[in-house]
Amino acid sequence: MINQKAYLTMVLERFDMHNAKIASTPILSGYVPQENKEAVDPVHCQKFQSVIRSLLYLMLGTCSDIAFAVIKMLQFSANPNQDHLNKAMYIMCYLVGTQNYHVVYDENLNEGLIAHTDLDWAGDPIKQQSTTGFFTSLSSSIVCWQSCLHKTVALSSTKAEYMALSDTCQQIVWIQSCSRNLAMIWHLHQFVATIKVQSLLVQEWKTKHIDIWYHYVCKCIKDGKVSVHFVPGNENLANMFTKNLGAIDFLHFRKHLGIKFLDDKSSA
Repeated sequence: MINQKAYLTMVLERFDMHNAKIASTPILSGYVPQENKEAVDPVHCQKFQSVIRSLLYLMLGTCSDIAFAVIKMLQFSANPNQDHLNKAMYIMCYLVGTQNYHVVYDENLNEGLIAHTDLDWAGDPIKQQSTTGFFTSLSSSIVCWQSCLHKTVALSSTKAEYMALSDTCQQIVWIQSCSRNLAMIWHLHQFVATIKVQSLLVQEWKTKHIDIWYHYVCKCIKDGKVSVHFVPGNENLANMFTKNLGAIDFLHFRKHLGIKFLDDKSSA
């Protein structure tokens, strides 16, 4: 298996970014990428795809903190422009300052696996698709994560939240099945709107269009496989997987992933 730190160094050197000015976040706060309607530029396209593939490998391996930025820019791989390429390189500016970061697990913490999920309803200005983000932590450090666009357009925020909760439940149940013999406490955090849907058992006519597939979450709750708790939106730790946050909020949420400097066991 390739050492992730060595791979990060190799990527930065390959694209001549190892001495780049450090950025505090992977993506600029408030940045909304626009679709390129010009003809495909083979040079831009090839370089952008090369950069984004390298970043994607890092994100899937250990760099959970760049998940939203990478997935956001990945959407423009078919026809990127110079702005898209610049923003992909900006992610590397952030990575320059995280080369000595590690995910540290505290074996003294008696915590089970906890999942946090967030949703940005219709946040994509081009396709009006929603973005789901979630991560699970063990001993206060991240173990798996995801940031992705919904494959379908949700007609209401309630449906979108239900879809996000279902995706997270599936991940939790899969981990449970892999760790069945471990005595862990399983928790799931989600918005109050979703909790209301579960409490009403989807009896309101406006929610009856929700696919039966997403009622899977009700069965998970009924069977005691997950428990749902409300977390205010501004305190939801999964925010960084669905939005391009400012530096203060991003750094605040990042420290809850268990990412620390190797030579500093305090919070990063």
